[in-house]
Amino acid sequence: MAKPIELDDKSFDATVTKGTLPVLVDFWAAWCGPCRMVSPIVEELAQEYDGKMDFGKLDVDKYPAIANKYSVRSIPTLIVFQKGQPAKQFIGYRPKAEFKKDLDSLLASPGEAKK
Repeated sequence: MAKPIELDDKSFDATVTKGTLPVLVDFWAAWCGPCRMVSPIVEELAQEYDGKMDFGKLDVDKYPAIANKYSVRSIPTLIVFQKGQPAKQFIGYRPKAEFKKDLDSLLASPGEAKK
């Protein structure tokens, strides 16, 4: 998957909680300025990590129940899921290099990353 997929109530479970690869989910909303700043970074990361992890985007205005389930209180929030469970959470904008450092660390030692 070279581009993040738009997640919804039905696809979230199949893609995130039952997926075989780690999945980074970008919790966002159209009105959110920092979300628009993070979006191109997520697109680039999806291409760079193709085959290593999957990427999805979830609009919190359309699917608030999923956001609430994972205690998303501010956006953008990005959560990396491993084996269906949250393994790492990022809140707010950060440079691409910081995301890459954390993602590389997470992929190198699955299950040992901390929030």
